[in-house]
Amino acid sequence: MDEKKIARAEHKYARISPRKVEIICNMIRGKDANVAMALMQNTPKAGCELMIKVLKSAMANAENNLEMDPEKLYVCETYAGAGPILKRGMPRAQGRMYRINKRTSHIVIAVAERD
Repeated sequence: MDEKKIARAEHKYARISPRKVEIICNMIRGKDANVAMALMQNTPKAGCELMIKVLKSAMANAENNLEMDPEKLYVCETYAGAGPILKRGMPRAQGRMYRINKRTSHIVIAVAERD
């Protein structure tokens, strides 16, 4: 039984909430790489620019490091996990402060070759 080759790429500490990126992850999971790229280029979501960069990197890794055919690639795995939270404050009345959480994400995209 031959083992399936998988190429991956990560973007760690991306300054966007994982909740926003997960929507795009669900949209492209299982799609051909070129179709996923076209979908993200025409979707007005905040995380699409970051995801396009990571997908291009994963495709380049597959082509250059593992000698896969770029036309047969598909997104086999994609997810966005929570990174560290930057804690900031907003001044409020009577000397108080409300906390503002600036969330970060770890974005992972893996591509494989379709049979």
